[in-house]
Amino acid sequence: MRTKLMPIFLLLFLILSCSGPKKKTVDPNEKIRAELSESLNKKLLDVWYPRTIDSISGGFLSDFDYKWDMKGPQNKMIVTQSRHIWTCSSVAEFYPEKKTHYLKIAGHGFQFLKDKMWDPKLGGFFNLVEREGNVLKSGKTERIMKDAYGNAFAIYGLSTYVRVSGDTTALSLAKKAFLWLDRHSYDPQFGGYFQFLEADGTPLKSGLNGVPPKDQNSSIHLLEAFTALYQVWPDPLVKERLLMMLYLIRDKITHPKGYLQLFLNADLTPVSYRDSAEDVRKKHRQNDHISYGHDVETAFLMLEASEVAGLKNDSITLRKAKKMVDHSIETGWDKTVGGFYEAGYYFRNQEKVTIINDTKNWWAQAEGLNSLLMMADLFPADPHNYKLLFLMQWDYIKIYLIDHEHGDWYAGGIDKEPGQKLAMKAQIWKCNYHNSRSLMNCLKRLDR
Repeated sequence: MRTKLMPIFLLLFLILSCSGPKKKTVDPNEKIRAELSESLNKKLLDVWYPRTIDSISGGFLSDFDYKWDMKGPQNKMIVTQSRHIWTCSSVAEFYPEKKTHYLKIAGHGFQFLKDKMWDPKLGGFFNLVEREGNVLKSGKTERIMKDAYGNAFAIYGLSTYVRVSGDTTALSLAKKAFLWLDRHSYDPQFGGYFQFLEADGTPLKSGLNGVPPKDQNSSIHLLEAFTALYQVWPDPLVKERLLMMLYLIRDKITHPKGYLQLFLNADLTPVSYRDSAEDVRKKHRQNDHISYGHDVETAFLMLEASEVAGLKNDSITLRKAKKMVDHSIETGWDKTVGGFYEAGYYFRNQEKVTIINDTKNWWAQAEGLNSLLMMADLFPADPHNYKLLFLMQWDYIKIYLIDHEHGDWYAGGIDKEPGQKLAMKAQIWKCNYHNSRSLMNCLKRLDR
């Protein structure tokens, strides 16, 4: 009798075992979300603020060494000051519990732009001022200059601050900046904007000191600025210029192979030295190469602009954005440890790219992280396996870019440039805009 009952008891045991509490499903993104969030807060935001707030002269301090000691003249550039306003406004929007704190910091930056960097007589934003706000001459020109790039970032920072704060005074200044720039820098003949401007707004239609008059860098950030402005001021002219810049970048500035052509003549023909002698190519290398950081950044900016402009089923922009990221992966990605190289080049009679600078600057890696996850979201089954590359990129950033002792990111990956450990953590061309934006965007995607 006992032997006959054993299978029944065994069956009941198995049934009860299987019907017990199930293990929780593990979210594969949970670990990466936690790492990104901690890095954003502990390695970036808590490091930069309130340390960089200039409570004496207004705006934000510019120069800190690798240990975060103040070192340098503390001159203030319109680009860096505006990027701080953008970052703090975006953080206030991203973390509602921190909104009051970060909007106060952004408002502090806005006040300096309004009082010290806007030209009350001639209009437009000055490029560079001393710590106290006295206007400085620009570089080799020995005269006061303005440019489209700097004014674009002012519009970008102000518009984002307006979106989060509702500050009507800041909106008024953003409108004035756009209209001033459009009146002076916009080219009604060929389209696009002239980069270099005299103090009164007169465009230098032949360029400056051998640098061509138009370029991809100012163009993509004008697109970025108009995208932000249109969200708070849906004016028909803003939309017209937004779409013009999107189509210009997508269809003219981007080479059919999938990379941005860096500089342009007034008629928007690209500047290229590919067919020139080697010494000429070397001399003009800064004006003519593949910049992988700008390519992966532009893929994101184009899709963002298309969405804000309300373009439905915009398969052309999507296809070209993907092509830019794919070209960067296929020709400028370090397959061993990850990271996008600084520069490549298509030499004459060669169809393959030659890497001419294998360093990995910090901002390009941040933009690459964002765009790789964006592509993983849009094309999860693509053979490039964007999600795997995204994870590899984050590992690269953790190992070779984040300073785990002093905070923030090195200016370049220490796998290629060990000396970056002792380089300035902050200067007028380096703040926390690229990496803060990247980490916030990635967290948004992973949360979805």
